[in-house]
Amino acid sequence: MGILEFHDVGMDYGQVKALQHVDLAVESGEWLSIMGPSGSGKTTLMNIIGCMDRATSGRVVLDGEDLSKLGSRGLTAIRRDKVGLIFQQFHLAAYLTALENVVLAQYYHSLPDRDEALAALDRVGLADRARHLPGQLSGGEQQRVCIARALINHPKILLADEPTGNLDEANEKLVMDILRRLHAEGGTIVTVTHSRAVGRQADRILMLEHGRVARTVPGGEHQHQHHHRHHPLAGDPPPAEG
Repeated sequence: MGILEFHDVGMDYGQVKALQHVDLAVESGEWLSIMGPSGSGKTTLMNIIGCMDRATSGRVVLDGEDLSKLGSRGLTAIRRDKVGLIFQQFHLAAYLTALENVVLAQYYHSLPDRDEALAALDRVGLADRARHLPGQLSGGEQQRVCIARALINHPKILLADEPTGNLDEANEKLVMDILRRLHAEGGTIVTVTHSRAVGRQADRILMLEHGRVARTVPGGEHQHQHHHRHHPLAGDPPPAEG
């Protein structure tokens, strides 16, 4: 059984059918990229996976929980406990340091632990920038703070919306290297992207057109290694490099 399943899911906004008859299954440890032109339903699909919106019809099951049966408070709890969100626009609090931004995400979930937050920043190579405010960080560094923030609550699924959309080539490579490492450790990742280079990193690419699944194609820029079947996003230290 997949960690995420869509069964005949539809999403209407008034007369607009944003999604129609979407069936989808994501296995634990899989990396799925969702691609398609603007208006194809990518954002709507992401909002449903991220528990920010509820489908109009059909069933969505995330880690055994039927999201279609939950109210807004239930969806908020699932989003907090099971989903790590990485946004294109960063959404960092400007008046908090990098470390405090990561701790804040933890605060909504459980007791904040600054050491654990620092370890999450270390995983994305930013331990030395922990005391900097977002305005003192480059775009790439801010995006890596977002990844650390997404990892802090040990999510079952990492959901990244255009994770390299605002980044230059060097920072795009850094961010993709982090996602590749998390996936190699067994992490489940869903990326929503316009970028073919990002899309091809995944195991599979789901192509959306006019709110429907047009086709699914293999990704496969990387050779996926699933040796580490333990739960990677749960804050284990990464395997030693080299």
